[in-house]
Amino acid sequence: MSGRSPRRPWTLSRRLVILTVGVFALVGGTMGVVSTLALRNTLVDQLDQRLLDSSKRAQHVSPHPVPPKAGTGTSSPPPGLDVPGQAVGTLTYSVAGGTTASGYIDPTGEYAPLTAQQNAVLASVPTNDEPRTVALGELGAYRVVAVIGPAGGTLVTGVSMAETVTTTQRYLAGEGLIVVLGIAIAAGAGAGLVRREMRPLERVAATATRVSEQSLDRGAVTLERVPSADTGTTTEVGQVGAALNRLLGHVEAALAARHESETQVRQFVADASHELRTPLASIRGYAELVRRLPEDLPPAALRALERVESESQRMTSLVEDLLLLARLDAGRAIEDTEVDLAGLAVDAVSDAYAAGPDHLWQLDLAAGGEGEDLPSCLVRGDTHRLHQVLANLLANARVHTPAGTTVVVSVRTDGQTVTLRVQDDGPGIAADLRPRLFQRFTRGDSARSPGTGSTGLGMAIAHAVVSAHAGTIALDETERGTAFTVRLPAA
Repeated sequence: MSGRSPRRPWTLSRRLVILTVGVFALVGGTMGVVSTLALRNTLVDQLDQRLLDSSKRAQHVSPHPVPPKAGTGTSSPPPGLDVPGQAVGTLTYSVAGGTTASGYIDPTGEYAPLTAQQNAVLASVPTNDEPRTVALGELGAYRVVAVIGPAGGTLVTGVSMAETVTTTQRYLAGEGLIVVLGIAIAAGAGAGLVRREMRPLERVAATATRVSEQSLDRGAVTLERVPSADTGTTTEVGQVGAALNRLLGHVEAALAARHESETQVRQFVADASHELRTPLASIRGYAELVRRLPEDLPPAALRALERVESESQRMTSLVEDLLLLARLDAGRAIEDTEVDLAGLAVDAVSDAYAAGPDHLWQLDLAAGGEGEDLPSCLVRGDTHRLHQVLANLLANARVHTPAGTTVVVSVRTDGQTVTLRVQDDGPGIAADLRPRLFQRFTRGDSARSPGTGSTGLGMAIAHAVVSAHAGTIALDETERGTAFTVRLPAA
């Protein structure tokens, strides 16, 4: 396979300009060729008329031979050249009574002989009174005509095409220059006109781009519209703008309906969670009260009461998690105090060790120099909620990894951001679970976490809390195990 990257497609503006220039070049080139051919045909017709006139004059051979001019090297002028009216460049080739005579009038007006090769070319011209073009070596192209001479022989008369060729070449060069200048003007003017006509489409595209950059996944959404100046149905761009506005209207209505439904669900969850806290507390209280009665209870009743307390406590924890998510979704303000993330990490690791002594827990803080304090890892936020994030991440590592797993908690800061990383060398998270890991009620498979009793809200709560603190949480790609990285703005 070739390593070359695919060629980027041309923009519509460039294609329109190139098409305009191409059409202009094609039309200009065609007109230049046609006009040049027409001019050449006209010049050749005029030259043929001169040729026929010269041929007629050449047929009236003078009865008094003209003596040769000095320096011609000929004993007498060739037949047909010594008559008045023959122009410079005219030639004759005569064959009569077995005698051949030929010559031409050179630019100085003197008679000059033709070469044997030139004579051979003229001898092959048919005597049909039709002008034709022949090439005579150094003399160039000639228009010649062959007729029966006065003495019954053959008389070939020719006139030079040098002037016709020169005029045609100059005309063609002028036409080419005009076409090139026209192409340059068409390219400049076309680029300006296309750019001006494409501005409405650029505004429509800019509107679509701004809408695509909006956060549409949650909350009330108001979508921008294409300006009314770019929505006229009389133009193609206006039709696109109007269609985009209709599409945005439908999308906004759908998002509004979704937001209203989500708001109702959140309100229901918040209200239900709040209302469930009191009866759950009562259930736990009564179960504990009955278990502490002085009367002896059967062992089966005691076990039942313990189960009631355990399940009510688990359900209370679930209700508290739902209520917390509902509050964060509603945008409730969180506490804004300075929180030492390194201190939270120390407490969280200590709690994790107490809950899971069969795991190896390690704490890695950014060490200062000898005799120096640790770098400040302060952030602004809610101490309790940030501790909950750490607790959830460590509980996730403890619950979903086998005994003997090493869990490393590290805290670093660069002065702008405080980074918390929780990494274990356990079996890792399934690839199909990673994209929805921070969604609510997402649980690992039963083989990975048997009997954990997980509600699937831990990672969702961590994500919501970190987002409320203007931070990010991400699952990093590692060759083995699992690694979560939390980044929060430094205080």
